[in-house]
Amino acid sequence: MQWCDLPDPLVVIVGPTAVGKTEISLRLAEALGAEIISADSRLFYRGMDIGTAKPSREERARVPHHLIDVCNPDETWSLAAFQAAAQEAIANVHRRSRLPLLVGGTGQYIRAVIEGWTAPPQEPDQKLRQVLEKWAGEIGAGELHRRLAILDPVAAARILPGNLRRTVRALEVIFSTGKRFDDQRKKLGSAYSLLIIGLRRPRAEIYQRVDARIEQMLADGLLEEVRNLLLHGYSAQLPTMSAIGYREMAAYLEGKMTLTDAIAAMKSLTHQYVRRQANWFKESDPKIHWFDAGTDCLAEILSLIQSCESWIPKGQP
Repeated sequence: MQWCDLPDPLVVIVGPTAVGKTEISLRLAEALGAEIISADSRLFYRGMDIGTAKPSREERARVPHHLIDVCNPDETWSLAAFQAAAQEAIANVHRRSRLPLLVGGTGQYIRAVIEGWTAPPQEPDQKLRQVLEKWAGEIGAGELHRRLAILDPVAAARILPGNLRRTVRALEVIFSTGKRFDDQRKKLGSAYSLLIIGLRRPRAEIYQRVDARIEQMLADGLLEEVRNLLLHGYSAQLPTMSAIGYREMAAYLEGKMTLTDAIAAMKSLTHQYVRRQANWFKESDPKIHWFDAGTDCLAEILSLIQSCESWIPKGQP
């Protein structure tokens, strides 16, 4: 039996920023006639290309990609919106009798799809949200995140301190219900036959690759990209503009940071992000098959995909 005989097969490729997911997923997709579905929340937004290391037009021409450039920077794609769109994209790939590859480093988005999450049922409380946003303006997003960590350390560990929108939403649910945000999320089980591939490198090597990538982003015109977004009316205060790289370049353009400090902050924050990504996909997880991205692991991964022995049956958590 081959993967194509399994019900609703889905290969998931995970790993930290700068580990090499893009190139390996492209080569796998070409070898298998597969299509790539992005699970990187930074790639949704049009005009945010350099600072997100978005696959190039040439790379997207090599293999069909989905869920890239689906909205403008002043629109916010919620987890629920992504989950629905990803499920639709996967179903469309299946209808073409092709294999979908769900690829990304945003752990929450991947887990939502492969574990069948349902969001907390609590409806938005706009008045409470405004109070929390005002509070954040007084004490800072980082301090608000620290307060969340006291109330719900599991939820806080999965939210970047600079992600004010998600911090506010978690606190909003907690204050409205009296229950921890993470306790209210239900998992219905996977709707797919899964094979999860993890890519890894030594942490020090990833940091070196991160720093080199940031230098290349600057050489490729990241500062001009951010300046252009601001000139087109996209405020530096938008949630999308809080992404690492955009926030620091905007602060430099507004005279709030030196360029040297902005670059140093980008590197430091991305290193922190790499460490946080490890909370979502641990090397001790028996469901993940790990490969060293620094080696030519393509043949081994292809062999694993083509064998049905290691796939997780549909419906299992």
